Amino acid sequence: MKAIALDGYGGRDDLRYTDLPDPKVAPGEVLIRVRAAGVNPVDWKHAEGHLDPIMNTHFPLVPGWDVAGVVERVGFDVEEYAPGDEVFGYIRKDSVQHGAYAELVSAHVRMLARKPAALTWEQAAAVPLAGLTAYQAVKRIGVHAGDTVLVHAAAGGVGSFGVQIAVSLGARVIGTASPGNHAFVRELGAEPVTYGPGLADRVTRLAPDGIDAALDFAGADAVDTSLHLLRRPERLASIVDSGAADRGGHYVWVRPDTADLTALAELADQGQLTAHIERALPLAEAAEAWRLSAAGHTRGKLVLTVEQG
Repeated sequence: MKAIALDGYGGRDDLRYTDLPDPKVAPGEVLIRVRAAGVNPVDWKHAEGHLDPIMNTHFPLVPGWDVAGVVERVGFDVEEYAPGDEVFGYIRKDSVQHGAYAELVSAHVRMLARKPAALTWEQAAAVPLAGLTAYQAVKRIGVHAGDTVLVHAAAGGVGSFGVQIAVSLGARVIGTASPGNHAFVRELGAEPVTYGPGLADRVTRLAPDGIDAALDFAGADAVDTSLHLLRRPERLASIVDSGAADRGGHYVWVRPDTADLTALAELADQGQLTAHIERALPLAEAAEAWRLSAAGHTRGKLVLTVEQG
């Protein structure tokens, strides 16, 4: 199969488009013919070795934890799927080597769900990691109808899903974004506010009685600002600042979860969630996708498409 691989820790210049053996399919797994793979900052951060203290990594490494594709073959004792089924998933394994930047990838059924019919392959591949991160953060702090929720980095990959999920629950959402992204944030269903110095005052003008919950998808001083505005610190979740947990909030690290993926698929098919694709590039151009991701100005998501032979 064709794949993007690294022979050791490195950056985008070390990526190579090469031939590798087809993946093995263990019991409980399926083999997926990849139609699209999502690109996330964790992909290149992992490649640079930043996760080495906590995750075993083997080389050659094929990056990528987001996939959308078609089941090609099933392993022993798999009854959930059959060849030809369309699936998507967050395929982070305990030991990392065989990822989604390839024509074929194997994944355990607990990491997958059926692809939402309302989304294209590219959109479906953009959902799993970022969508699950947002969904699990929203669940952790118990967002419900009538809440006023502050979403930091509302135009980003995770933030754009966080806004849509909170809105689907009946919450009022205030989302931080640069002025150039305010129209996009409004389209998602949130009231935009410019991030940066003076943010707390700007939010207070929109919500004089304070906010009920906050989702930090940005980092920097988002936790401090949120705690200043919140009535209860336990209704803060951050995916960036682990110190949030020491201050009464929550630090969320996304987990593969079929039920949560299925919930996201249902929201998509109900017209309540979509994925904005900033750019879709061919698999062979993974290095350019990483350059765009590292620049940090992506609205929505980047994806890689895999040509079908």
